[in-house]
Amino acid sequence: MSQYIIEAIQVGILETLEMTFFSALIAYLIGLPLGIILYATARGRLLENRIINLVLGVIVNILRSLPFLILLVLLIPFTRLVTGSSIGTIASIVPLTIGTVPIVARMVEASLCEVQLGIIEAATAMGASPFYIILHFILPEATPSLLQGAAINVATVLGYSAMAGVIGGGGLGAIALQYGYYRYQKDVLWSTVALLVIMVMIIQEVGNLIAKKKRKS
Repeated sequence: MSQYIIEAIQVGILETLEMTFFSALIAYLIGLPLGIILYATARGRLLENRIINLVLGVIVNILRSLPFLILLVLLIPFTRLVTGSSIGTIASIVPLTIGTVPIVARMVEASLCEVQLGIIEAATAMGASPFYIILHFILPEATPSLLQGAAINVATVLGYSAMAGVIGGGGLGAIALQYGYYRYQKDVLWSTVALLVIMVMIIQEVGNLIAKKKRKS
């Protein structure tokens, strides 16, 4: 493996981490409140609203059902509108974020559903408002599950970032395609795959450790 390839892989690692971090961050800024709304407006919940829950649920389900590679292609015009380009690391953040938001929303909703009803009933009996209950009872109680879900979501974004190379995104995925697949350099292909696997494992393990620590506290 030449020095040029090694340097390209080093840059690819940084680009992958950049895409993963910013995509996951923005996805949670949007997906966390969306997941809370889906939970709170569901039947029998604190802010039950069938219309809002149905509309948001349909949108989330449609986005979740689209294969990410197809979503990448469909979002090219929107990505170009937002970033001025449809290729590169920055441009890849747009479809990565949009593809991750519905996953985050459903993961958050599932984590909140794990909170025991007794805690909510006790808070309601004390006269707490729905928003106060969500912020001070439900979210703290669901934090370990939310953290574990976050690790899974970040690992998912990392995997998606590799697919961004198909449409000209940066990162390890682009290197795997350009050198490993198109130029038949198998050592480059397997090296990038190994790096992606290691990165996913590290993220997953760190997330699990933080979640376990939070459960014990």
